[in-house]
Amino acid sequence: MQIQNHADNIFSYDKYWAECYGTAEVLPRSKSEMDALGWDSCDVILITGDAYIDHPSFGMALIGRLLESQGFRVGIIDQPDWSSCDDFMRLGPPNLFIGVTAGNMDSMINRYTADKKIRHDDAYTPDERPDKRPDRAVNVYSQRCREAFKNIPIIIGGIEASLRRIAHYDYWSDTVKRSLLLDAKADLLVYGNGERQITEIAHRLSRGESIDRLDNIRGTAFVLKSVPKNWMEMDSSRVDNPGKVDAIISPYASEQQKSCSQDSNPSSNIEVNVTNISYTRKDCLRNRTVIRLPAYEKVKTNPVLYAHASRILHLETNPHNARALVQRHGTQEVWLNPPPLPLSTEEMDAVFDLPYNRKPHPDYQNKRIPAYDMIKFSVNIMRGCFGGCTFCSITEHEGRIIQNRSETSILNEIENIRDKTPEFKGYISDLGGPTANMYRLACESREIESSCRRLSCVYPSICKHMSTDHKPLIELYQKARAIQGIKRVFIASGLRYDLAVKSPEYIKELVTHHVGGYLKIAPEHTEEGPLSKMMKPNMDSFYEFKRLFEKASAEAGKEQYLIPYFISSHPGTSDEDMVNLALWLKKNKLRLDQVQNFYPSPMALATTMYHSERNPLKKLSYKSEQVKTIKGETKRRLHKALLRYHDEKNWPLIIKALKEMNRTDLIGSADNCLIPDLQKKNNRYNTVNKNNKTSAKRRPKMQNKRNFHAKNMKF
Repeated sequence: MQIQNHADNIFSYDKYWAECYGTAEVLPRSKSEMDALGWDSCDVILITGDAYIDHPSFGMALIGRLLESQGFRVGIIDQPDWSSCDDFMRLGPPNLFIGVTAGNMDSMINRYTADKKIRHDDAYTPDERPDKRPDRAVNVYSQRCREAFKNIPIIIGGIEASLRRIAHYDYWSDTVKRSLLLDAKADLLVYGNGERQITEIAHRLSRGESIDRLDNIRGTAFVLKSVPKNWMEMDSSRVDNPGKVDAIISPYASEQQKSCSQDSNPSSNIEVNVTNISYTRKDCLRNRTVIRLPAYEKVKTNPVLYAHASRILHLETNPHNARALVQRHGTQEVWLNPPPLPLSTEEMDAVFDLPYNRKPHPDYQNKRIPAYDMIKFSVNIMRGCFGGCTFCSITEHEGRIIQNRSETSILNEIENIRDKTPEFKGYISDLGGPTANMYRLACESREIESSCRRLSCVYPSICKHMSTDHKPLIELYQKARAIQGIKRVFIASGLRYDLAVKSPEYIKELVTHHVGGYLKIAPEHTEEGPLSKMMKPNMDSFYEFKRLFEKASAEAGKEQYLIPYFISSHPGTSDEDMVNLALWLKKNKLRLDQVQNFYPSPMALATTMYHSERNPLKKLSYKSEQVKTIKGETKRRLHKALLRYHDEKNWPLIIKALKEMNRTDLIGSADNCLIPDLQKKNNRYNTVNKNNKTSAKRRPKMQNKRNFHAKNMKF
């Protein structure tokens, strides 16, 4: 088994013989549609928990069109009835493999709120029906596929599989679960963006290779009986076992160049077990090195070892220097190859230029699908994020190296929306991606980028090797809004304001032409405790951005406002932190309508903190830093209530907490108080009611009701 260290263009393969069938208007989801195309069978069947929308923002459509461009006949089974395997057989058996995904969202996050309450709608389903996908959809779909087709390879992927590729904490059951690869009984797991992996898998299977021979593809995980003999195994199954290994970069070292090639602490808890190795060069060693993570049985019961495994996995995510990982589950080994190499701009363009019709399947008969409504006039310009926020899954899934589309490809897509979408009125709803303003931002040194192991390029401050030049993005905005027929181009993607302040010209362009009165940004918190566990910048960047935003708005003659987002109950947050945030909101006259309680998604570093109560951002030991973790419904409700301090329904809960914290100075009518004194208010209310009742006895029965209501409204 030799891991690939280079990547051919994904469109360089010889096309499969079935290319003679041409391009389908829509990928078939029924036998009758297959018959209309002249197909006797599908080469690949894709199963998804989302409605089928032929648009590049929907993963199954993108993968389906990509495989079609390679010459394969691709069918889609969307939102199948999982009560039996019958619906999974409606297209017949595929010739090569079945691909399974839960959809664009994790099925559990899609179906449950952060408070574990079931949602009443599903944005990815026609008419928002909430009952069209099961819990743990990848697991359920895969098992039904195995019932239907016993000997056909099953490949799982998408966000749900990607974030469950090793033993992971499951918030909904409050347990550590095995790798999804085992529970789904799949043959192969594709993690991250899957274009490279799925293209190679399809072509190699079409050439007659068996699925168990596909063990050297980056971005995949599979099951082995044992580690191959010609591999060097680095034992990282225990903490506090120092052993010298290839230097790993500290994500928190100073931003000198040496910090991108050396580290004195993260590797110090990895023990090396070398057998049968004759390599001398570091790259040769890396290509034949696998890091052993603590076994599932260990991390299931030992929170410190769980945090340690999470830390090692996240340090091995740079595709240019990551090593393979292995984790024992009982008698089986779950093997993770290094992440896939990023797509080039040429490849990104080709993927997004495939012949999508950009509409839901006609069988839906114009039923409303909110996820489609949100993106049908938006354009994705890039992929990936180097922010590394610990509560976010973007970096873990898409990687931290930004993959960009060309300006020409983006502008062509805008023109296609204008020309081919009947309901288009001239407004592009978003020009962005995982972030609004990382387009064409990258490390200025390929050598440093290839050796760096920082978890974030912008925390604790922006790395000096990271380009912050927004000029290409400014020029893209200007050209997009200059296209004939385009009235306005809005920017709705999340903005990294700590990057934006490095380019006042960008802020001026954004504020003058691309903000519709309100701009949403996400400081997430005001206090250093939670911010340090989120890997988010302090409020200095926010204040600087606010100043530049207001300055540019005034110069443009526009009255515009910032809408900040905050998270409650994040690991590292104390009651005092939330009170201080509430006071900040009141001081700044902000009343939030929608607030977000921390949601522990699988594999996120913040989820590791939540479960283990340890900090995986630093070297771990049984005596290492403990993290304050907010658990239990009452405490989580309090933290969420403090974000909505102005809501009277939250006052009793807040008053009780303030009294327990000896902060009764914040209860009352003074300007420095957070909420009013309910007892005084109730006394006043009772006095007024008593007076009203007394006077009512003296009033005629038919007294003018208008005066009575006016008196109470005045109160």
